[in-house]
Amino acid sequence: MNNFSSKLVENVVNELSKLPGVGRKTALRLALHLLNEEKSEVELLANGLLKMKEEVIFCKICHNISDVEVCNICTNPRRDASLICVVEDIRDVMAIENTSQFNGLYHVLGGIISPMDGVGPNDIKIKELVGRIKNGGINEIILALSATIEGDTTNFYIFRQLKDFDVSVSAIARGVAVGDELEYADEVTLGRSILNRLPYENSIRK
Repeated sequence: MNNFSSKLVENVVNELSKLPGVGRKTALRLALHLLNEEKSEVELLANGLLKMKEEVIFCKICHNISDVEVCNICTNPRRDASLICVVEDIRDVMAIENTSQFNGLYHVLGGIISPMDGVGPNDIKIKELVGRIKNGGINEIILALSATIEGDTTNFYIFRQLKDFDVSVSAIARGVAVGDELEYADEVTLGRSILNRLPYENSIRK
């Protein structure tokens, strides 16, 4: 049964409810809030969303989101360019940055190997990671993928790809529980898991 007296409001609710974690009740509350806001405020939101969609790009080096060709993490001279932390997606970069415990660079894979979902090694940014190492100047790779079967599979694949390079490969300590996503780990736990990282060989579950 349709409870909306306005098709326009219903359309907005339908679109908002497509967002992750937003049910129809929350979508309705947001829509009504926007309806009661000043037009200028709603325009700021709408214009901000459009500008974000049109102008945000991916850093050509690490594949993090950026407003320019190379992101401000990659261009920061105070970061340790010999240390790369490999993560699944952009949310993991944000989670690790919030710990203030990591001062190297990142490499965003854009996913993890998951045959069940049709995602193979060539579907994510592994070749680009190998290319960065071939260019030299990298001393350590930290594998910071979620402690899931898919994450472990991706870690192992990357480790095999890097075995012939003169670079150490470590993995974050298992302070992040098996099956947990990095973005949901608390900052203290995640920060310690990076500081207490282990050589990758020692991190493999027997």
